Formats: sequence, C-alpha cells, structure tokens
Amino acid sequence: MTVAAIDEIGRQAVADALHDAERHGRPIPPVTEMWPGLDADDAYAIQRANVERRVNAGAVVRGHKVGLTARAMQEMLGVSQPDYGHLLDDMFVADGGTTADRYCAPRVEPEVAFVLDAPLHGAGCTVADVLRATAFVVPALEIIDSRIADWRITLADTIADNASSAGVVLGARTTAVDGLDLATLGVVLRRNGEIVETGAAGAVLGNPVLAVAWLAKTLHGLGVGLEAGHVVLPGSCTRAIEVGPGDVVRADFDVLGGVSVRFS
Repeated sequence: MTVAAIDEIGRQAVADALHDAERHGRPIPPVTEMWPGLDADDAYAIQRANVERRVNAGAVVRGHKVGLTARAMQEMLGVSQPDYGHLLDDMFVADGGTTADRYCAPRVEPEVAFVLDAPLHGAGCTVADVLRATAFVVPALEIIDSRIADWRITLADTIADNASSAGVVLGARTTAVDGLDLATLGVVLRRNGEIVETGAAGAVLGNPVLAVAWLAKTLHGLGVGLEAGHVVLPGSCTRAIEVGPGDVVRADFDVLGGVSVRFS
C-alpha cells in the first residue's frame, strides 16, 4: 500500500497541533500516526513553521541544539546521524532558577554548551573551525519535553517537535576551550541531592566538538549559519532523567563547574 505524502495544508495542521500542545501542556498522539507519510524533510518544515510563528510573536533565535548523538538513541529510531532544533530566548532559565509550569513530560540532560563569538558557516566546517569560533564553554542543562504523548516518538515526530527541546539552563562559569580536553570531561547529575547519572562529554559522538561541526555543515546546506553569540547544545553526556514538580536537578562537571534548576 502506498502511503500518502503530506501536503502543505497537512504540515500546517501538524504545526498547529504541536504549537497548541506546547502552549497548553497537553500532549497529542504521534504525528506520524496521523500522517504516516510524514518524513524528515516534512518534519523540519513543520519545525521551522513553528519557530517562525514564535519569532513573529517576538521571540529571538539564540542558537540550536543537537539531538540523537548517542548511538543507543540512533539505533532505537533507526537513524545514523543526529537531528537538530532551535533555541529561542524564551526557553532560557537562569542558573539556580525555577522553571515555568508549562511542560508535558519533562526530562533533563547535562551538556557542555558552546557559546560562539564568531560566525560558523560552511559545508567543510572542521573541529578547528569550531574551536576558533568558540568564545567559551559552560556547564548546561537541557530540559527536553515531548509534546507527543508518552514519548512515543519516531525520528519525524521529534524533529517536528523542535527536536523535543523545551528549556536551557546555562551555568555562570565560563571556560576557554584552549587546552581543554572536551571529550574526557566527566559529569555527575543529581536529582534532589541524589546521584542519578554519571557520564562524560565523549558520549556525544566521541567529542562534542564533532556535533557542533555537524550542525554547522547541516545548517549550511539549508542556507542557515551559526552566528556570533549563539549557544549550541551538542548533546547529552548521560541518559535523560525524568523530573517532576519540586525536583531540583544539578550537574557538576570536571573543570567547568556546576549548574542547577528547580521545577515548579
């Protein structure tokens, strides 16, 4: 049986459904169940439509996140490369601050965030290019959330849903990348003071710098570049942990320091 492709009206309907799910904190069924013909290209078009909607309402794109950098997640979704989403200014939460009560089923991941002080463009972006364009790195927590009920996601579902991105917490301490072995940086993740995960930045494609280079090359093919001041989340150092109201999550990184957030 031939699966019908999704048209522009269908893409807009999916974008509207995901937008409403996020705004009201009420998840929807997998969009690939409603539109079995939806593929990654369609999903990125849906993601861009909702980003444009938010920008038109006053939000500002402050960077991007890379997802699916762990081999286990790639195997689970049947893909061989990461995906990406957008970071907007209304997604950022202050270090040590409290989140808004607007999530469906939040989880938290510890990451090494890159902050750029130069544009990063080009189909041939290298590790050296990434390091030259990086002002500093900071400890970070990414709050991921699925507007798809019960996290029943395929690749197209999560891409359409802005790569399941929902919030960003950046630590206050900045560290230059010169002489820093990013791949071996360890992290301890705590929930309410209890250690729940440990890991290292090398879990991100072997080195998180590779994820940033992949992102720059991928966006270049779409006519988009990473700009000075942008924040890039390259992927999680551990598995994501579930959180609920009242939980406090803290990540402590070797060399980089710590970052924390409380859930309302």
